[in-house]
Amino acid sequence: MFHSKFLSVILLALACYQSVCLAEQGKQAPQFQAHAHNDYRHRRPLWDALKNGFWSVEADIFLVDGELLVGHSRSELSRERTLRTLYLKPLKEYFKKHPLKTDEKSPPFTLLIDIKTDGEDVYPVLRNQLREYEGLLCTYQDGKMIRGPVQVVISGDRPKEMIEADNPRYAGIDGRLSDLNSDQPSDLMPLISDRWTSHFEYRGKGKMPEAEKVKLREIVKQAHAAGRRVRFWATPESEELWQELVNAEVDHINTDELEKLSAFLMRQTNERR
Repeated sequence: MFHSKFLSVILLALACYQSVCLAEQGKQAPQFQAHAHNDYRHRRPLWDALKNGFWSVEADIFLVDGELLVGHSRSELSRERTLRTLYLKPLKEYFKKHPLKTDEKSPPFTLLIDIKTDGEDVYPVLRNQLREYEGLLCTYQDGKMIRGPVQVVISGDRPKEMIEADNPRYAGIDGRLSDLNSDQPSDLMPLISDRWTSHFEYRGKGKMPEAEKVKLREIVKQAHAAGRRVRFWATPESEELWQELVNAEVDHINTDELEKLSAFLMRQTNERR
């Protein structure tokens, strides 16, 4: 009996703690350019990102015994850390308390899902889980978008043909720089992501070479003309580099240092006022 009562008290305390977390998130204005890389590695996955105003998070998933587990490698996986428990359920709760207007001009929250195992095996399971949260997600049906507060984008091992064939479709595809000239519609490929160090020599110290500044701006300009957003991963955690990304209007700035990037972007906002 004692253990049962003690467990009830603990569960009630955790529920209250989550409610406080939700209230905290409402105080931070969204930082639309902020992307939490490997978000699940933070102390409080998703909540730490929301608390710091991040509007984009990344989750790596593995299919294990019919469930989608979140982690960077198999050694990190546990049955309790699922895509549902860490992201889908909390996002539904968050946007229930903080609804977005359907005509709002601000971008939807981005949930970038990186498939680490075979995409053709994973995607049917992922599709079924996303269908359970249809009201939360941007959905594409018969060539039209039904706007939701969260846009899912699939990276990693992307089963492109399976995703494209879906109707309704609950997710888009993360392209690469090689897809800049793609004729895929932007609702199917809303994002272009690539490894920074594969395309740029600049490592965030000193001045960025002018030729690389021009290259970066041309990439962004071309992607935006096609209605796509831009993100780079493996970027140095450098304010000098972040400044170049802001200047070039890169849409998602990748980081593992949430507080540092949030403070940097807030200073950018204040300086523009």
